[in-house]
Amino acid sequence: MRLILIGFGVVGQGLARILRDKRDDLKQRYNFTSEIVAVITGSRGTLYRPDGLDIAQLLSAIEAGSLSHYPKHDGLIRDWDALRIIREGEADVIVEASPTNLETAQPALDYCVAALESGKHIVTANKGPIALAYHDLMVRAKAAGRQVLYEATVMAGTPALRLGVEALAGCTVSEVRGILNGTTNYILTQMENGMDYAEALAQAQQLGYAETDPAGDVEGWDAAAKVIILALTFFGKKLTLNDMDVRGITGITVADVREAQAAGERWKLMASVTADGGRVQPVRIPMSDPLAGVASATNAITFVTDLMGEVTLVGAGAGQTETGFALLADLLALHRG
Repeated sequence: MRLILIGFGVVGQGLARILRDKRDDLKQRYNFTSEIVAVITGSRGTLYRPDGLDIAQLLSAIEAGSLSHYPKHDGLIRDWDALRIIREGEADVIVEASPTNLETAQPALDYCVAALESGKHIVTANKGPIALAYHDLMVRAKAAGRQVLYEATVMAGTPALRLGVEALAGCTVSEVRGILNGTTNYILTQMENGMDYAEALAQAQQLGYAETDPAGDVEGWDAAAKVIILALTFFGKKLTLNDMDVRGITGITVADVREAQAAGERWKLMASVTADGGRVQPVRIPMSDPLAGVASATNAITFVTDLMGEVTLVGAGAGQTETGFALLADLLALHRG
């Protein structure tokens, strides 16, 4: 399987390391082999080599600052732009792991369209194209006889979408709800341990859970984008950020947390979606709810079904290796198909 990686930050490098370290195991267990034939970044260069790029040398080059440090090889092309590589590159799959844009989904959306037009599958960790252009991409994929897979967009490597679509096939899902943002869950957990909001946020930033500008997480927009994807996947319903009641955790105080504790409850930033719509808001949930025990940066999702009742899945919702694994899981699904 020949891969073009778009984005070579934390997630792209995570997938590359997995493909390098588990190459023999993947070959032996699944008869799966792969080559990264191109890497496209926004500011650190592009590389394309039809015969494949050396992963160790790719990682060394990016650690040195840019792909310009990748050594010379026969057939190596450095001057093609992203769309030319996608359209003309000899590859089977585009792996989209560039930063998410929830306003326009660009430039990732143009990359996805070009991939399908040139007969390539898409595996993405980028929420933008799925949240904003799901139906268009699926129509294009069907016409091209290709697939668009996006497990990594909701809970990183924890198989939330695969559980609902495959393992619970035959059930009618009436609601999906969960803790879909690890940053806010970490902050609320630390506030239960006595920190105030500002101190917990600063610690989350120091640990890499929160960005320098944490608004997307703490104001609920990251979780809202995931609600849009869940609505499309399980209810065929198209939502926008403006359609939803979206509230974050910035107004929660230590006093609020203590009041909930005294009542046997916990604050969680809950994302939920039904056939009628979706919302993201901080709520107090009883300790008897399985989601109440989900602490730190861990994520969880509950499917409410007719045949199985409530089914809850708990796992990592972020991380280099974890998100890289989600991309690998989708590549293996393509391979099996």
